Amino acid sequence: MELRHCALLALQSAEPKEKVQNVAKLWERKDQIPLDREIELFADPALIPGRPQRPELVHARNMPKRSAFHAQGLAALVHAVCHIEFNAINLALDAIWRFPQMPTRYYQDWLRVAYEESTHFEMLGEILMSMGYSYGDFTAHDGLWEMCSKTAHSVIARMALVPRTLEARGLDATPLIQQKLQAAGGPDALRACAALDIILRDEVGHVAIGNHWFNWLCRESGLDPLEHYAELALAYQAPQPRPPFNFSARHEAGFSGDELQALRDLK
Repeated sequence: MELRHCALLALQSAEPKEKVQNVAKLWERKDQIPLDREIELFADPALIPGRPQRPELVHARNMPKRSAFHAQGLAALVHAVCHIEFNAINLALDAIWRFPQMPTRYYQDWLRVAYEESTHFEMLGEILMSMGYSYGDFTAHDGLWEMCSKTAHSVIARMALVPRTLEARGLDATPLIQQKLQAAGGPDALRACAALDIILRDEVGHVAIGNHWFNWLCRESGLDPLEHYAELALAYQAPQPRPPFNFSARHEAGFSGDELQALRDLK
C-alpha cells in the first residue's frame, strides 16, 4: 500500500497502542513502501483524527489547576505532555496524507516526526503507568488539533502555524516544566524531567522541519517569509508568542536572526 494512504489509515486509528504500532511499522518499512506524491486522497472528516473516547477534551481555560508537588498534580502534568505527544503523532500523519505534490523528502521528514512523537508518547505513558495512571485519566485540551483543522486546505499555513508556531512554544515551555519537576523532586518527577530532555532534543528537529518547509514553500511562491508569516498569523488568529523564549533552541531549530530579534523586542 502507498505511504500516504498508510499514513491516513494510521491517523484514523482510534486506539493509542494500535496507532503507535502502525507508525512503528511504517517507520520500519519506510524504504520499501511506495510513495505517490500526485494522488489526491479523501477521507471522512468525522474519522480524523482517530482517538480514544478518553481523555475528555475541554477548552484550555477550563483545564483544572494542579500542583506538581502533589502526586495527582504531578501525574496530571505528565498526562498533559503525554496528550501533546499523542496529538503530535496525528499532526505529523496528517501532514503526510493531506498534502500532495510535495518533494519526497517532505514525506520522509514527517514520517520521522510521527515515529519520534510516538516514542515520546510511549515513554510518557510508561511513566504515567508507574505512577498508577494511564493516558485518558485526566482532562485535556485540543488546541494543537484545532489549528491543524484550520490549516487543512493550505500546506504553507500548516507549516507556518503548527510546527513553527504552536510546537515552537514547546521549546520555550519545556525548560519551565522541567523546573517544576525538579522542584517537586522524587523519582517520578526526575524520570519525567529526564524524558523531557529527550523530547526537547527531538522537538528542535521537528520545528526545524517546519521551518525548512515553510521557507521552501515561500521561495517556491516568491513570498517573503517574514511578511507572509505575519499575514498568516493574523488571518488564522494564531496565538501571540509570549516570553520567556528558549532562544538557543529556536536558533538551533532554524529561526532567522530577524525572527529571534523580533521576539527579543517583545515586552
